[in-house]
Amino acid sequence: MTDLKFEANEQVLCFHGPLLYEAKVLKAEHLEEEGERKAGPHYFVHYKGWKQTWDEWVPETRILKFSEENLKRQKELTQTLKSKKAKESKKLQEKEPAEAAKDRGKKRPREEVAEKEKEEEFLSRPEVRIAIPESLKVQLVEDWENVTKNHRLVRVPREVTVADILARYKESTKEVKGKKPAKESATDEVLTEVLDGIRVYFDRSLANLLLYRFERQQYVDIRKKYPDTTLSEVYGAEHLLRLFVQFPSLIAHTDMEPDAVGLLKDHFTKILEYLQLKQQDFFLSDYDNVSPTYIAQMKASG
Repeated sequence: MTDLKFEANEQVLCFHGPLLYEAKVLKAEHLEEEGERKAGPHYFVHYKGWKQTWDEWVPETRILKFSEENLKRQKELTQTLKSKKAKESKKLQEKEPAEAAKDRGKKRPREEVAEKEKEEEFLSRPEVRIAIPESLKVQLVEDWENVTKNHRLVRVPREVTVADILARYKESTKEVKGKKPAKESATDEVLTEVLDGIRVYFDRSLANLLLYRFERQQYVDIRKKYPDTTLSEVYGAEHLLRLFVQFPSLIAHTDMEPDAVGLLKDHFTKILEYLQLKQQDFFLSDYDNVSPTYIAQMKASG
C-alpha cells in the first residue's frame, strides 16, 4: 500500500475545476474502488473561505504541496483564466451582429464545447443551503463523537430503516392533508419522486460519502450478510441525516434548474422537520461497543 503523501490538518493547494485553491486536509485515507472512484489515497478537504457544504473527498492527483512554487502556479492559472475570458469578451464585442450570428450557427468541436461548458458551470455554480434544525445538529455531533472518538457503532440493521422513515413521512403528509382534491395528485407525484430520489442517492453514496473510517469494516460485513438488500433497507436515521449534510454539494454538481432546486429544498426542509419531530423514535440513544475481533479486522485492513 502506497504511503499517504499528505496528512490530516495539513495546509495544501487543491484543484477544483480549472483553478487551485487553498485547502486544509481533514482526513487522509486509502479508499477502495467504488463506482467511478479508483482505489488509492484520498483526502477529505475543506476549501479556505468556502462553506463546509463544499468539503469533499479528492484523489491525491488533485492536491499539491503548499509551497512558493505552487502558489505561483495558482496565480498563473487564475491569471490565465481571467485573460482567456477577457479575450473572448473582447472578440464578441468586436464582431458585427451578422458575423456573430453566423458564428453562433457553426458547430464547434465537441471537445471545445465540453470544456467551455464545464468551465462556465464551475464559475457559475449556485450556492445551495439546507437548514439543519438545531437538535439535529447536536445529533450529528454526538453521532460523530460516538463513532470516531468513542469507537462505537450504529446498530445495523436498524429496526426503523431509511426506507421505513421515508414511507412513514409520506403517510404523515396524507394525514395532514386529509381528503384532498384531484388537482393535488401532481403534488403527490412530485413527493414520491423526491422520496425515491433520496433512496437512490442514499444507496449510491453511503459507501463513498456517509461512512466514517471506523464503520467501513461493519459495512463490508453487512454487504456480505445482506448482499441482495438495498442499503436504505438496512441503515437508518443516523446515516440518513448525514446524507442531508452532503446534499448541498451533491445538488450543486447537477444541472437542475433553480426552480427545481428550490422545490427540492422545500421538501428537504419538511423531511428534516419530521426527523426532528420523531427524533426520539428514529435515532439511537446508545451505540454498540465493538468486539476485539472487529478492532483486529480494522487494523488488518489498514
